[in-house]
Amino acid sequence: MTKSLLSKLKVTIRPESTKANPLLSKRERLLTKLDQQRKMALCYVNDEVYTVYKEKWANDQETGERTKTRIAKNVRPWFYKRNNCYFFEVRYANKPMELSKGMHAIEVGDKTNLLTTIDTVIEAVVAGELDTVLTANAKPIKK
Repeated sequence: MTKSLLSKLKVTIRPESTKANPLLSKRERLLTKLDQQRKMALCYVNDEVYTVYKEKWANDQETGERTKTRIAKNVRPWFYKRNNCYFFEVRYANKPMELSKGMHAIEVGDKTNLLTTIDTVIEAVVAGELDTVLTANAKPIKK
């Protein structure tokens, strides 16, 4: 008797949808943006150019065909330099998050510390440490 092919796979229950839990959806969105900022900071530290592209459908003028083109997307960094010191702001919905009472920025120091700071923020989001801040900024749904 041969062994079933499915027995080689790890079968598990279906994970909870992010649509069912708005907190998970917000956390995933923030993690995506933090990953983007990490890639941008890595390029900044290595003196490279970082470009994000989005795909857009456009009609070709000559043939009339719809084609997908890549367009450079403008992404602003969440880190900046003031008085020879770098700072990092965690942003959600284009607003800096209040990480502590009245404090929105994280002092990074040298630009080489940007990556470790962003990694620490990512770990905090995964651990759920920013969940209260994410839910505090939630607006009630209008009918």
